Order: sequence, then structure tokens, then C-alpha cells
Amino acid sequence: MSPRAGQTFQKKLEKKIKQNNKIFCAFLTLGYKSLSQTKSLIRLLNTLGTDVVELGIPFSDPLADGPVIQASSEYALKKGIRPQDAFGLVKKLRQEGVGVPIIFFSYFNPILRMGISNTVRKLKDAGFDGVLCPDLPPDEGETLEQELVRNGLCPIHLIAPTTSRERMKKILAMSRGFIYYVSRRGVTGVRESLDEELAEKVKQIKRFTSLPVLVGFGVSGPSQVREINRTADGVIVGSAIIEAIQTCTSGALRRFLERMIEPCRNKGKKDKS
Repeated sequence: MSPRAGQTFQKKLEKKIKQNNKIFCAFLTLGYKSLSQTKSLIRLLNTLGTDVVELGIPFSDPLADGPVIQASSEYALKKGIRPQDAFGLVKKLRQEGVGVPIIFFSYFNPILRMGISNTVRKLKDAGFDGVLCPDLPPDEGETLEQELVRNGLCPIHLIAPTTSRERMKKILAMSRGFIYYVSRRGVTGVRESLDEELAEKVKQIKRFTSLPVLVGFGVSGPSQVREINRTADGVIVGSAIIEAIQTCTSGALRRFLERMIEPCRNKGKKDKS
């Protein structure tokens, strides 16, 4: 795997860690509640200092998504949102100077249908930084992996609580950008508490990689962000953001995002939530 793959993206994350900050990654569903709102939210996240945006491609049969993200995906599909819409949206944002790294989060079926080489070429042209395909095991995705690396995009992989140490090492060897650690068994969705074994699992992963380890699945509020950041290099927040899009005014949504991002920037402050 070429060491130059995703080098700019990798350096951005490494810089954050060296500055003693944590990484905040926000998940958005493409086209929820509209393409224009997705575009505006990415602009806002960029302004607020978000480190990574995962742009979720709506899919009819998701395996890892909980009810909140599933509902947002179904909504977008009914509005006629397609994977191709992501290319034009991100390309326009790049032309406008929006620099936040953006990951193409998609199940494998849409990628296969568009064609692996064609998809990766369009992702590169649009200005994406990497791809996360949750239902494609790394050892079965060699063709996609090679195309991503050839085009300078990062293949992002998941590690679960049930992943064995030997398999974990194989996944780490094939990864670039960051590691997505799934904080618990099951699907995405807001939870009131974190897995008791989370800290130890993250420490175990970090013993075998220099890549940032980000924790996702169930992160619901600033206090959990702070708790995760004691061990991990950052967090991934999805369902809580989608819920906020559903229920909040634009001003309240901005304040919510600011409160979620703040623990990644000011670790010494007490959580006011």
C-alpha cells in the first residue's frame, strides 16, 4: 500500500493530535432533509472546526444503522437522492473553499452498481478524502482498496468489540486515515452509557497502530465525548446529530454542534451539560 495514499488527510489528523486536540467526526445522511441542507450543514461543520465529515449514502438495506439513521436514509431515498448526488455536492463545496475532510460512507452495493473504478475516479474528482464501506470486509475488498490507494484516497476500516487480536492486526495493516472503533455490539443509535470495556479495547488497538482511533456508535452528548477522549483520539457522532436535525431550529442545532465539538478542543474545561 502506497505511503502517499491519503497523505494530506493523514497529516491533518496527525496535526490535531500533536496540538493536543481530539478529532471530532460528524456523520450526515446525504439529502436529509434536502441536498441544500446537507450542503449548508457541511459548511457549518467546517466553520465550527469539525475535523472529518462522514457523508452517508442512503441505502435501502443497511446492516449497521439504527432506527434514526435508517429513517433519515429512507426519507432521502423517497426524495430521489442517489449516490451520484454526493459527487456534485462535494465538488461544489471544494470549489467554494470548504476544506473539511469528507469520507464517503456507503454500503458496497451502490459502489458495485456504479462500478468500482468509476466510483473511485468520481470520488477523487469531487474531492473526497476516503471511503468507509461497513459491509465489505477488508480481506474481501482488495479491488476497491487498490483503486482507493491508486487514487490517493484512504480506506477506512471498522474494528468491533468482537474482533480478535489477530484479525485486528490484519485490519490495521490495511487501514489509512483513522480507525473506526465500534463502541458496542449492535447498530448505531444514541445510548445513555458506554461499554465498560471501551477504554481497554481502545488501548489494545493503540498498541498496534499509530493511526488515530476514533470511537463511534451511541455517542449522545458532550459528557460522553469527554469520557471517550480520555482514551481515544476522538469521536464519531451520527444518530445524535440526525436527531438534532429532526427536532432543532437552526440556532439550536448550531449550539448543539458547538457543545459536542467543544470537549475535543478544550479538554481542561468542565462539561456544562
